[in-house]
Amino acid sequence: MNKIHIILIIVLTILISSCNTNNTINNENSNSNDSIQPAVKQIAQTKFGININDYTIEKGNIKKNEFFSNLLQDNGISYPSILETIEASKDIFDVRYMRTGDTYYTFNRIDSTNKTDYIIYHLNKTNYIKFDFRDSIIASEHQLPIIIDTNIAIGIIESSMWTSFKNAGYDPMLSMELSDIYAWTIDFYGLQKGDSYKVVYEKRYIDSTYIGLGKVLASYFIHSGHNYKSYIFVQDSLEDYFDEEGGSLRRAFLKAPLRYSRISSRYSHSRLHPILKIRRPHHGVDYAAPTGTPVQTIGDGKVLYVGRKGGYGKYIKVKHNGTYTTGYAHLSRYAKGLKVGQFVKQGETIGFVGSTGRSTGPHLDFRVYKSGTPIDPLKMKSPPAIPIKDTMMTLYNKTMDKYNLLLSTD
Repeated sequence: MNKIHIILIIVLTILISSCNTNNTINNENSNSNDSIQPAVKQIAQTKFGININDYTIEKGNIKKNEFFSNLLQDNGISYPSILETIEASKDIFDVRYMRTGDTYYTFNRIDSTNKTDYIIYHLNKTNYIKFDFRDSIIASEHQLPIIIDTNIAIGIIESSMWTSFKNAGYDPMLSMELSDIYAWTIDFYGLQKGDSYKVVYEKRYIDSTYIGLGKVLASYFIHSGHNYKSYIFVQDSLEDYFDEEGGSLRRAFLKAPLRYSRISSRYSHSRLHPILKIRRPHHGVDYAAPTGTPVQTIGDGKVLYVGRKGGYGKYIKVKHNGTYTTGYAHLSRYAKGLKVGQFVKQGETIGFVGSTGRSTGPHLDFRVYKSGTPIDPLKMKSPPAIPIKDTMMTLYNKTMDKYNLLLSTD
């Protein structure tokens, strides 16, 4: 065998060895890839925390004159089990107050028994009772997960704030929120055409269904050329609204004693009386409103008088402190249980608009006395509540900066 043959044999041996090695590596790689492929797992779909793959689900509504026992019987729950269910749920759900139209769901097994394992009863949009019939009967209250979405509302007043929100496609209840926030600083019965607002607020959803407003986070309201701003902030575990300087938007008194009305007559030293037809002082403000409209006290205080008082008709007088007293006249009725000596809280309903006494129509005659002398309620100034503390101002400024970015966007 010559040298050429020997060289050829060596080369062939190396090539064969190399091929076998590559095959081994490829096989190892193949086996390794197979071993790390993730296992395909079936993801359980749930509703109310229940695996719906195991059940058929039926939705229903409580019918007129239907009782809780009827609902259970119709789903195969025995009479002893019905009694046990009522007992198990008595601390969280009084079955006597089941309402027509309320929604419920039944979960029945996907097998030959078709047994009802669960009944879900909706108390309201967010809360429900889960009745578990699988072993021992268990009743528990739960809340659906609520999704909070931050939104911005912008608008200009043309007629009323409510109409402005509604026409712009916003939830008109936002007008109620703003009237509460600015109750001490803006007279919403004196809004002018051209007044404007911008509101950063929350909307609440369950799944994709809108269930109502959340909190107003920040806002500005331009009224008569003045820009009023508000920012939500928690101080000493209490959530409240503050202005740009950190002053509280709460005051000792509300701006008005009604939420919905219009001013039909203002404070005057010489007004033509609509019935007597003579000029005489009218040391109050008349708010025209439908009979039955709730009247609220503008501040904490003690009830001094409840009863009829001449031309005032049904009348209430509240003493707030050593300086201020307020009067509410021409009422149709008083709040249930209201009596002299009772302490009332700011915003508490004390009576209802009427037309008793000398009155041409339903309205509230509202009066304010300072040290016994009548003053114009619309010009009354009230001291602010506790402002942001110095130790909290840095954090408050950061909060304002965050919301101002949203308020400055178009």
